Amino acid sequence: MDAHIRIIDLSVRYGDLKVLDKINLEIPRNQITVIMGPSGCGKTTLLKGMNRFLELVDDAHVSGQVMIDDQDIYAPGTDVTEIRKHSGLLAQRPYPLPMSIYDNVAYGMRIHRTVRKGPEMDAKVRHYLQEAGLWEEVKDRLNKPATALSLGQQQRLCLARGLAVNPAVLLGDEPTSALDPVSAQHIEQRLIALKQEYTTVLVTHILRQAKRLADYVIFMYMGEMVECGQAKDVFENPQKERTRAYLTGQF
Repeated sequence: MDAHIRIIDLSVRYGDLKVLDKINLEIPRNQITVIMGPSGCGKTTLLKGMNRFLELVDDAHVSGQVMIDDQDIYAPGTDVTEIRKHSGLLAQRPYPLPMSIYDNVAYGMRIHRTVRKGPEMDAKVRHYLQEAGLWEEVKDRLNKPATALSLGQQQRLCLARGLAVNPAVLLGDEPTSALDPVSAQHIEQRLIALKQEYTTVLVTHILRQAKRLADYVIFMYMGEMVECGQAKDVFENPQKERTRAYLTGQF
């Protein structure tokens, strides 16, 4: 495996509550890795451990290492802003900025000063809206408020905004759970199309979605990583009894 992310002895507590217990795993480059498991098993905590979003949670304590391209993102002196820039996050519900569609996509490029305004910025905004599968729907109203878009369009706009800062990794925390089936399908199709360019890690509790999207699977239960491997192997021939029980609907 060409591992893009390596997690070593990652443990997380919220106060006295242990949520993750010494997680060790590798996540392959340019594939869709799905973290699955029942509610409350630590899926989202594991995901947010990959971009240091856990530090935004009160009383969170993190130990262990998360290596992205051989850089330990928890090493002393690491620039947290740079870490988050290179790990785009799609939340359960879209949160467009209170500005125009154009300015939502341009926002990160302006903040980081990676693109000059004018024709260069116009071309970049168009490019990322196309990558998110939204350009044809909004090209004639780029200066309209982003909040006027439908929920599904807002989520694709948030995807475009995340791509615009040139991340190495895309993280999705149940990014289709608030969407209607057609909008969810749009997001799934875009994620599949983009995996040649980005390493993608998704959390889902929907087994059907995991089977549709996953190249690689991580099964979590009660804060432990029970089993991981190529999706075909895990779904067709799970090695652990708890994995078999989950896949057959016993819990």
